This record gives sequence, structure tokens and C-alpha cells, in this order.
Amino acid sequence: MSSLIRWQPLREIQALRQQVDHLFDTLVHGEPLTDLLPKVGDMTWTPAIELQETETAILLKAEVPGIPVEELNVEVGENTVTISGEHREESKAEEKGMVRSELRYGKFYRMVPLPAAVKNEAVKAEFKDGMLMLTMPKVEASRRNVVKVDLGLQEKMREAVTEDRLKAEQREETVHRRAAEAMAQPNGGQMTEEAREAVVGDRQKETHLEETTHRRAADSIGAPV
Repeated sequence: MSSLIRWQPLREIQALRQQVDHLFDTLVHGEPLTDLLPKVGDMTWTPAIELQETETAILLKAEVPGIPVEELNVEVGENTVTISGEHREESKAEEKGMVRSELRYGKFYRMVPLPAAVKNEAVKAEFKDGMLMLTMPKVEASRRNVVKVDLGLQEKMREAVTEDRLKAEQREETVHRRAAEAMAQPNGGQMTEEAREAVVGDRQKETHLEETTHRRAADSIGAPV
């Protein structure tokens, strides 16, 4: 479903101002302004347009009768369309009486602000019977990555980490107690070394288990919907 877009002259003025600012920036960097900005005095007429917007594209029709395609210049930016060219008057010799002409001759220029950003590299153009038609696909709005946070899963992960930590502390206390008991035995030195190795092994298991639990929790919490 398409709808006609109401003409808003203030938007065209704003778009023209932005283009002038851009041209000024270009001039500051050393490029001549004469070839970039059309002279207002040379612009003798402005083509009429019709602008429509659908869910996926913006359609522009411009009335440029009598203009050969080689005299027509169309530039599509992300938010504006610029149409310019020249309708050259044929040379003719006047006969008796006054020659009357209501046709529009001379240079023309029209900059049209678009209601939405378009893919200017995918524009389709058609020029037939003095009517320019542009089909400009809209830029798709970037989809936001929605992440669902499972609060219940977070709590379960915390409980699992706490339970594993308590078990590790109990094992460490048991090892220390056995090591103290072994000190009283004749071969206490050997038993103490075995107990120390058991403590180190339990701590490594505890660290690995805690890292695994945290990683799984982070993966589950950050999983996209």
C-alpha cells in the first residue's frame, strides 16, 4: 500500500541548507565552488514531482517533458534526490508577426528530501514520455539483538557454585585433619606430602568447576531470544 507524501517546503529548505553546508566543506578542502553549486539566476524552471512511500520503497516521479536523456542528470543520496539538466531551445527564424512560446526552456534544478533513508546503490530508474520514475528501496532498520535474562537460571547457578564451594571446603578440612593425624605416625612426612598433594588437587578441581559453572551461566544468560 502506497500513500502520497505531502509537500513540505521547509524540508526542502533544510535539505538545501545541508547541501550548501556540504559544498562549503568541499570548498574549504580546496575544490572550486563554481562547478558544484548551480547558479540561481541560470535556473529558469523547476520540474514538478510526485512522491509516494510504501513499506519497502520510495517512488519518485518527475515531469521533465522535452528533455533528452543525455541532458538529464539524476543523483540519489541516502536522504535526497537531485534532478538537474537543460531544455535547449531550438534555433528558429521568426516569420511575420510575433512568435509566441509557452514552452519552458533553459536549465532546471530540483532537490527533493526523502522521508526515509534509501539504498542509493539499488535504485531503479525509468524514463519514458518525458516522465522520470525512480524506485528507491528503503534502508532496512537494523534489528536489535534482544536478550532474555533468565533470573531463575541465575539463582540456580549461584546455588550450584555455593554448594560446590562448601563441598570443597569440607574436603580441605578433612585432608588437613588427616594430615595432622598422620604427623603423629612414624611415616608422617610421607603422609603430609600426600595430603598436601591432595589439597592442591582439590583446589584445582574447585577452580575448574567454578570457571565452568560461571561460563555456562554467562552463556545461558546471554543467549538471544
